[in-house]
Amino acid sequence: MFDANITIIVIGLLLVMVFAGIHVAVALGVTAMAGLFLVFKGDIPLLTFMVGSTGYEAIRAYVFAVVPLFMLMGEFISRSGAAADLYNSINRNLSRIPGRLAHATVLGNALFAFVTGTSLASATAFTSIAFPEMKKHGYHPGFALGSIAGSACLGMLIPPSLFMVVWGILTEQSIGILFIAGVIPGFLLTGLMLVYIFGVSVVSPSLVGMGADRTALPDDEESADDDKQTGSNFISFIGLFGVIFGVLGGIWVGWFTPTEGAAIGAILGLILGVVKGMRWPEIIDAVLAVAKTSVPIMVLLFAAQLYARVLALAGVGTAVQNFFIGTGLEPWQILTVMVIIWFVMGMLIDSVSIMLLTVPIFAPLAVALGYDQVAFALIGILAIEAGILTPPFGLLVYAVKAVSPDKNVTLMQIFIGSTPYWIMLMIVMIAIANIPEIATWLPTIAM
Repeated sequence: MFDANITIIVIGLLLVMVFAGIHVAVALGVTAMAGLFLVFKGDIPLLTFMVGSTGYEAIRAYVFAVVPLFMLMGEFISRSGAAADLYNSINRNLSRIPGRLAHATVLGNALFAFVTGTSLASATAFTSIAFPEMKKHGYHPGFALGSIAGSACLGMLIPPSLFMVVWGILTEQSIGILFIAGVIPGFLLTGLMLVYIFGVSVVSPSLVGMGADRTALPDDEESADDDKQTGSNFISFIGLFGVIFGVLGGIWVGWFTPTEGAAIGAILGLILGVVKGMRWPEIIDAVLAVAKTSVPIMVLLFAAQLYARVLALAGVGTAVQNFFIGTGLEPWQILTVMVIIWFVMGMLIDSVSIMLLTVPIFAPLAVALGYDQVAFALIGILAIEAGILTPPFGLLVYAVKAVSPDKNVTLMQIFIGSTPYWIMLMIVMIAIANIPEIATWLPTIAM
């Protein structure tokens, strides 16, 4: 039964708290508690039972282990130095291609996305790895950092994506199916990025160091030390592909669930890290780093589930559906409104928080409008990620700026350099909205 007063309070209070700078988990929790108090008309025992049962169901669900386990896998592999080896290996094998360093950055991000699952992790890693090389070869700083920020978005689309895990938990969709659905859009986006970089390298070679990076590596770089580096690159390549095919392949063919696959991935990541030289202090640091990051996410997910129950009890979801359907707008126009909301929120808060705030309302609305829920998940993830590239407050651009060794590069230069990648995200999103089979075809034949 829809209650307008409760709806105004739970949505209004949440927005006020979020934009006042209060942590999203606290805002969700406080708002949910206030909403439950109103829904149950001050019945404290019933309220505490609802909170306790929601917390118990959240903690006991095996799917909640996916987030920290995949994060642990990515942390082990990141600290092993495999990302740098991957970049160097791709870079060497593209020595005859114009703009090879930018190409290597995109391909490195695409492959690294298979083991990280977050765009921020990819952005910070490749800013430290790729940008110094680009700067040394005369790349325009804005173009270089823009390519890093833009291609880092592949981390949220190519499985195992943290966004897909969170989306699956919030909508009770199969995480394995969402993983598979992201493969073709991820490759499509990667292809667009590579075509763009090649075109820029030919039309405006000054952006890539006047073409200085087209030639093969000098002979003096082919040394005994280089043989050692080649061996390290080979180990990293084999290890990374072993993790990718072992974990994602096992999930796709049904050998194990996403939770089991995440556990296996963490073990394989640890083995690769040890082979690459990680020792106990680094392993412990990696575990602690993941704990510090994943625990707040778990709290966020619990608070979001509690908030979603309040929305359901107050009839908010049904009311929102009736409102938009009653406006007479076409489904694509309502989808556009949702995308705009995601853009605006992406400029102000992090992506996971955006999903927690909007997905419980938007996902049922999209299904009511006739959109496939898997295709809509990919549309939403692309739109949210585009939001954190959108000026003036795109959080991904700020992250790249923060870790950039060149402090003379301005935010505006990075925003300009990342704008073509924002456009590519929009192209893929619009393509999926019009041709949902881009996202749904592979899960249909794989599951």
